[in-house]
Amino acid sequence: MKRTVFGHWNPVSRMRGRRLVSKLLLGGLGSLVVGGLVTLGVEGVPQVRAAETPVLRAAVLKIGTVNWELSTIQRRGFDRENGFSLEVKPYADNGATRVALEGGEADVAVADWIWVARQRAAGKDYVFLPYSRAVGGLVVPKESTAKSLEDLKGQKIGIAGGPVDKSWLILQAYAREKHGFDLAGETEQVFGAPPLIFKTALQGETAGAINFWHFLAKMKAAGMRELISVETASSALGLNPDIPLLGYVMKESYLNDNPKMAKALYGASRAAKALLASDDAVWDEIRPMMNAKSDAQFDTLKTDFRAGMPAPGNVDEDEAATFFALMARLGGAKLVGDAKELPAGLFVKVE
Repeated sequence: MKRTVFGHWNPVSRMRGRRLVSKLLLGGLGSLVVGGLVTLGVEGVPQVRAAETPVLRAAVLKIGTVNWELSTIQRRGFDRENGFSLEVKPYADNGATRVALEGGEADVAVADWIWVARQRAAGKDYVFLPYSRAVGGLVVPKESTAKSLEDLKGQKIGIAGGPVDKSWLILQAYAREKHGFDLAGETEQVFGAPPLIFKTALQGETAGAINFWHFLAKMKAAGMRELISVETASSALGLNPDIPLLGYVMKESYLNDNPKMAKALYGASRAAKALLASDDAVWDEIRPMMNAKSDAQFDTLKTDFRAGMPAPGNVDEDEAATFFALMARLGGAKLVGDAKELPAGLFVKVE
């Protein structure tokens, strides 16, 4: 008679045992198996091991340019290489992405650090991880004779982003402090959504336009000329134009629970940037999401995206404080809220 180490061999018991294992695998443990890995232990009894790869949920604007980088991260496996799995959650507008972050529906969103500083000063535990230094500028029609901002006196300027748009504020400061010219007082401003400013500028309804960088890229591809960049104006004002304005925003409480995630995301981001900066072929993969209507638009978008890639390393907090002080002086509470100075702990240390 056959025996096992546990006693007499019983074919009925053996069959029941097999059925039990099947039920555990396919039924009773279903909710656990979905999120983990199943291994067989002693006598074939299943053991469930929790998944080792954490998921990072990113709330992004559905048509946002950050998707170019995030798609590259996913396609090339840079998230897995850095120990996490990226899940992209698209939303219709930036406000919805921020609600998702605040409400715990997402772990990370994208915003500029001036906004993050405002939220932090208001008591929220948001922190900033650098992503892009892409900024705008002011463009004029190709037939325009304007050579400086002063040449726009008495004319209309289309501005995306509203009266406290950061590009608009910097250009005002530049015109006043370097040329003694009141840009806001001596011109007529037309504020509107980026697509509207794009359209009216191309139709010649404004003498100049300030828009988000990717719309400006398309405007330049259509023949418009950059009169002055925000980068040039910032440098003239003694600001560091290399400070990355846009970044990934997370909660400190989330990073306390996931202490490796900030550097993991940063590592994946830098890997994607390195590939996008050096390999033209990879752009063919993301071209469908770029909404480029022509090869000229595609090439300009690619060039300007690359130009907006910040150098690796931590944000210089002293230079950021100088920049923030200017924004607070020019934009006031409408821009920075209750923040009087750069909040401590705003920038995540990546090195």
